[in-house]
Amino acid sequence: MAKARRSMVGRAVAVVGGALLLSACAGGIIPPSRGPAPAPAPKAPRTPAPKPVPVPPRPATPSTPVAPTASTDTALTAGLVAGPALGELVRQNERTVAALAAFRISCPSLMRRTDQSGLTQGQDWAPACAAAASWPAETAADFFVRYFEAAQVGNGAAFATGYYEPEIAGSRVPGAAYQVPIYRRPPDLIDVDLGQFSDSLKGKSIRGRVEGQKFIPYFARADIVDGNALSTRGLELAWAADPVEFFFLQVQGSGRLRLPDGGVMRIGYDGQNGRDYTGIGKLMKDRGLIQAGSMQDIMAYLRANPEEGRRIMNENKSFVFFKEITSAGPLGALGLPVTAEATVAADPRYVPLGAPVLLALDRAEPNGVWIAQDTGGAIKGANRFDTFWGAGERARTIAGGMSARGTSWVLLPIGTVARINASAR
Repeated sequence: MAKARRSMVGRAVAVVGGALLLSACAGGIIPPSRGPAPAPAPKAPRTPAPKPVPVPPRPATPSTPVAPTASTDTALTAGLVAGPALGELVRQNERTVAALAAFRISCPSLMRRTDQSGLTQGQDWAPACAAAASWPAETAADFFVRYFEAAQVGNGAAFATGYYEPEIAGSRVPGAAYQVPIYRRPPDLIDVDLGQFSDSLKGKSIRGRVEGQKFIPYFARADIVDGNALSTRGLELAWAADPVEFFFLQVQGSGRLRLPDGGVMRIGYDGQNGRDYTGIGKLMKDRGLIQAGSMQDIMAYLRANPEEGRRIMNENKSFVFFKEITSAGPLGALGLPVTAEATVAADPRYVPLGAPVLLALDRAEPNGVWIAQDTGGAIKGANRFDTFWGAGERARTIAGGMSARGTSWVLLPIGTVARINASAR
């Protein structure tokens, strides 16, 4: 979901959260009125982002630097170091209980999928998954201590942001209060697996469209929002009331539309235009337009400066498409429901999707065990994570201001680190 993210969810585009990586505004001049519609329900006053709760992070284990190469960027080539004993780190609390439940959900996919990180094979997870099926929640910490070991990838220096499932005013039909189109995935948006053309390009893909006999980049955000590149094709899934709120929903990768009749329509990630994601939060801070750089700061500036905000927004060429979700959700990169305060988005080249992750950061709220069930377009590299906080005002305020650094470990089946290091030698 993760931040359009998040594939999230899975979100291919991700990120979300973390002030400096956020983009901002759906971007464009609101189209002319298309007829009357009920006004959206008044918004409740926004709660200020909670102040971070600082804690001293646990130091990483010294490791030998590994020079990365473009063709071998995985956890194996980043280097793997045994971490501290989990009995020193894992605590029995609500997050650990939620992580155990999320791990159960991930197990079938974890054992079936090819691990892009190169750290494990499906059968490696079988003992833990079998035990998780009936392990009691009241001793969840004992489960992780019993079946896993901590593995530090590279230098272990972690950076974590946050994402959430936003709820914004929307409608299934356009009207005076609902002028921002939410588009389905266009049928001419094509994914190309470059690995089918060259072994050197395995794992890489691009998106675009065919024009004549050429394959070209798909329409950028400005083309879609300001240039109306899709406006006559009947691709509107729904309509949002606020372009700023809608853009942040795009960043998150999924969300809920609060309908005029009081109902809720859940929408989920269904592709992205293939253009690079630009986090305008960092861009705005570098230009001195905002100071703290939280999501709340970005949104306030965009609302106060709509024309400049529109231009800044178009500097992020990425655009996300949606589909209606009628099952449990939101869904992460595994195609499974993600769990509030237990799901984390990670780079699958460094963390097996479905594996537990342990964070020990300089902010207390995200510390503990999470399950890597999602990915994100901006969640790249070893020890880079995006924590999912669920829906509602609390989730919004925590995720919008989340920016924490410290140490992280991937939790792998016991014996994995010794096996990998012995093989390397």
